[in-house]
Amino acid sequence: MTRAGQGLVRVAVVVRAGAAPLGWLGVCAAGIGVLVPGLTGRRIGVLAGAALFIVAATVVACARRKRYAALAVSASRAGKHDVLQDRAVTVRDWRRHHRWWLLLAFLTALATAFAVPATGGLLLAGCGAGLRLKAAWLGRRERAGEALLWVRVDWLRGGAGSPAGKPVRGYRSTGIAAGDAAPGGARRKSPTLV
Repeated sequence: MTRAGQGLVRVAVVVRAGAAPLGWLGVCAAGIGVLVPGLTGRRIGVLAGAALFIVAATVVACARRKRYAALAVSASRAGKHDVLQDRAVTVRDWRRHHRWWLLLAFLTALATAFAVPATGGLLLAGCGAGLRLKAAWLGRRERAGEALLWVRVDWLRGGAGSPAGKPVRGYRSTGIAAGDAAPGGARRKSPTLV
C-alpha cells in the first residue's frame, strides 16, 4: 500500500510570511502617529511604544516554542510523492488570507495615535520583528538538524492556520537543499558566478 502525496509548505516560511507586512504597516502607523500630539504627548507615546515593541517582539518570538520543538523532533521523512510548495506561493496565500486582519490592525494602530502617539504602530512592528526572530530560530534548528521542516497544506486550513496549531499532527522533513527557501524561510540566494 502506497501513501498518496501531500502538498507541503515550509514551516519557517509560514511563520515569516507575516513579518514584513506587520513590520512595514507598524512603521507607517507609528510614523503617522507621531504627527498627532495625542492625549499623552509624543514623548510618552514613543517611549511607551518602544517598550511595547520590545515586549511584543519577545512574546511573539517565544510563543509556542515547545510545540514547534516537539513537532520538529517527531518529524517524519517526506515521501517522494509529496509536493513541496514554492516560497512565493506560501507567502502570497498567507497574506491573502490575512489581508483583512492586517488592514484592521493598521487602522487600529492609527486610531490609538489619538490617545497615545506611535504606540499602536510600534506594537504592530514589534509583532513583525517577533515573527522574524521566530523564523530565524526555526532556521537555526533546521541547520543544526540538517533537515527542513514542512507541514501539510490542508492542516493550515487554506493558509489561515498556524503551523503549530491544533490541527497540525506532525511535520515532515527533507534535506537541507530541498525547496526554494533557505533555512529560516528567507529566499535562497542564487550561487554567484566567478
